[in-house]
Amino acid sequence: MKRNQILFVAIVGLAIVIVGVALALRATNREQPLVVTPKGPIQVRILTALPVEPWVRAAAEQFNKQDKRLEGQPIQVEVIAMDGLTALGKFDRNEFQALETGTDTASLTAEQKQALERFPTAWIPDSRYLPELANAAYKERLGRDVYLTDGEYRIRPLVLSLSSWGIYQSRADVLSQKFGDINWKAIHDAAIAKGGWRELGGQDGWGFFKLVVPDPRKNVGGLTAMISAAGEYFDRPNITTDDVNKPDFQRWLGELLGATTDLSGASAYTAEDFALFGYSAGDGGLLLESDLLNNIQGIKNRWGEPLAIRYPKYVTWFDFPMSIWIGPETNALQKNAALEFEKYLLSPEVQKQAISYGLRPASPDIAVTDAPNSPFAQWQEQGVAAVVPRTSAMRSPDREVLQTLLRWFELNVAK
Repeated sequence: MKRNQILFVAIVGLAIVIVGVALALRATNREQPLVVTPKGPIQVRILTALPVEPWVRAAAEQFNKQDKRLEGQPIQVEVIAMDGLTALGKFDRNEFQALETGTDTASLTAEQKQALERFPTAWIPDSRYLPELANAAYKERLGRDVYLTDGEYRIRPLVLSLSSWGIYQSRADVLSQKFGDINWKAIHDAAIAKGGWRELGGQDGWGFFKLVVPDPRKNVGGLTAMISAAGEYFDRPNITTDDVNKPDFQRWLGELLGATTDLSGASAYTAEDFALFGYSAGDGGLLLESDLLNNIQGIKNRWGEPLAIRYPKYVTWFDFPMSIWIGPETNALQKNAALEFEKYLLSPEVQKQAISYGLRPASPDIAVTDAPNSPFAQWQEQGVAAVVPRTSAMRSPDREVLQTLLRWFELNVAK
């Protein structure tokens, strides 16, 4: 056989072998299809204000058990309890380590990558003015928004609550007989009564009137109380730094807060302290309605009388909004997963569950009396209102007002 013929036969033989191997591999792949290794869960970390943390945490546990998925990947929600003022301070100090504008995410250091693994995907603060303040600070520093007020990822209220008076019924009866309406003026006059409860018409054994408000350094409710008092003092729903700095107002506020038992040492959970320590903690105060409702039965069981609930002239509302971070610190899947959890929290079933926690649903289609064993229905005789007019709502304070009030408090009360 000639050399050319031998070479031709060899090439043909090699081609047959290659075709055979290819057919064998194809048959093997049919029998053993390609398996794609599933990716890990989408981690959604949510900073959550203390008053709604129990409701949000319970909802997150339900949500996680339902194997919710986004683009085939499971969503895992983690709830991190944190007071709104504490969270705002961390954002202001950039403790979460937001990236500088223009940072190349592909060239992050190991430390930066580790910090981003714990970066909050979203924030549920006490009120929308807190993420708006944080956004203003970041926009000034970074030149970009981090929280939005419109669009799909806008700041959106989840549930509502408001500041209300909670006063032991026996004390409330005396104050009502003495002053008529229970308001900041009546509370101030009770606070400065030199003869204490005896002068007001109460029992000698009650001693002096004791006011309960949260520590404003630990709880947004403390600042809210001072803002509410200022609103009533000036008889308008908005206050300025000039108002806070007026000597007459500062003297009046100092006399008012002088009736607190130990405000500088109060915990962030004032309503719980109220329930635990009773009359020694105070006779009454301006606290979050949901906290009062969560503790009103325990207060009655332990101290033999319930609280009377009253609402101030200028009502301060808390809307606990879902605020989704839109910067490059979290990826698109995390943002959209947070949006899925937001939709879950706004679902009719979960909104009704909020009622049992003393919270008012954000959905206008659900009344606070719709849920079984609603505390709003149970405690109506104590003054709990199913519907509270919002025409006299206090306006949100700006950063300067907050800082001025806190500074005044630190210099004059927290000594």
